[in-house]
Amino acid sequence: MKKSTGIVRRLDELGRIVLPIELRKKLGLEEKDALEIYVEGSSIVLKKYENKICTKCKQIIGEKDKYCRYCGEEINNGKYDKERTSR
Repeated sequence: MKKSTGIVRRLDELGRIVLPIELRKKLGLEEKDALEIYVEGSSIVLKKYENKICTKCKQIIGEKDKYCRYCGEEINNGKYDKERTSR
């Protein structure tokens, strides 16, 4: 859902923009938060980046994965180390 804010910002000489405090507060963005940047048609979309977590051991994993490599191998081999979940 696209909704115009009426806010216009110019790029500086390094190609940067400043996100207005009102938008940062509304979207829960804080200093040092990572933003994912992608193109949708002729628009640039910024999305708060959230790490995906292994459902077994809670380690950070890839976007399309359900388990980390270690847990995936353990599950595929039929032996899952329960100690790994206590990390």
